[in-house]
Amino acid sequence: MRAALILLALALGACSLSPVHYPTLNEHPLKLGKGQLEAAGIAFVTPSTVTGQEQERQAVALTFTDAMVAKRPGVKVVTLADTLSAVNRAGLVDAYQHMYEHYRSTGLLPADVLRRLAAATGARYIAQLNLQGFVQNSKNRLGVFGFRIIETQIGDLRLFVQIWDSQDGSIAWEAMEELRIAMDTTKEQPIMLRSLLERSAQDLIAKVP
Repeated sequence: MRAALILLALALGACSLSPVHYPTLNEHPLKLGKGQLEAAGIAFVTPSTVTGQEQERQAVALTFTDAMVAKRPGVKVVTLADTLSAVNRAGLVDAYQHMYEHYRSTGLLPADVLRRLAAATGARYIAQLNLQGFVQNSKNRLGVFGFRIIETQIGDLRLFVQIWDSQDGSIAWEAMEELRIAMDTTKEQPIMLRSLLERSAQDLIAKVP
């Protein structure tokens, strides 16, 4: 029994309880140049998500725009809430719904709707977020006498971002990050979506010109 307790103490001491990040980021700069966001602003539209994660659309947009405002204070950022309000005021509800459905089936944002969105929001660039994957998992790392003492909590996220230019309907910049956060813990506390989104947003925004 004493030997088991000593072994347990040594194991606990060897375990890191800080989260470990494993990011993989792919970026396509395309045509967006340095200073263009500062000059023209960016508006966020309703994110797209994988089936079963539709309720997370607002969380995805809110987390990303909060990070954008913090990291790029010189950029005019039109949040999802402000975009939706502008759409409603301008009578663009049907066009906006058509645009969203069109994107989900084709990956395209119609140029005519982009121009109307830009006029309504006052931002030239339109940001489309796509939550392509989110998984929570855990695995037992250390147990004594059949009891789990330490387990590794794992969260996986894949987030895709496109920035569209409303002037000509083209994609100005896009990137995707696959992120894993793993943390050893003595509690049954999963890696939350917000933690993954915050880190991924920071990584992606750091790459935006």
